[in-house]
Amino acid sequence: MGKRSALADDRHQTRGTGGGNRGTGNASADAERTERSAALRARAKTAEATPAALDRLIHERMRLGIVSALAVNDSLTFNELKGLMKTTDGNLSVHARKLEDAGYVACTKSFEGRVPKTVYAITPSGRRALERYLDHMEAIIKATRER
Repeated sequence: MGKRSALADDRHQTRGTGGGNRGTGNASADAERTERSAALRARAKTAEATPAALDRLIHERMRLGIVSALAVNDSLTFNELKGLMKTTDGNLSVHARKLEDAGYVACTKSFEGRVPKTVYAITPSGRRALERYLDHMEAIIKATRER
């Protein structure tokens, strides 16, 4: 019983210390986010260097939809993208942030009156990544049909 109490005390003391550092003003958490963003950008550059590789960042259904929608429009607001993708605010913001961190989309935030407005546009890097991805998928389709 004594060991169990000590274990419970350890759990109680460490609870709430993991993950979730976003917005704390903690310098180490900020550095960790910066490193994560740099890693995503490096991963995007690696995908550019190997055109035959499938870009896993774009391959995910929601992110492919976002990039494709932005490729055929000059820009789209958050609400327009949300309606097109038929998704939730949270889901769209997470996927759009990953694309933004990779440099595939640009996000501009402003206000119209007192209402916040977020506008997304595909970047040249994002357009190249989408074209490579589509070329790769077309090659897979062609190879499959030729069998």
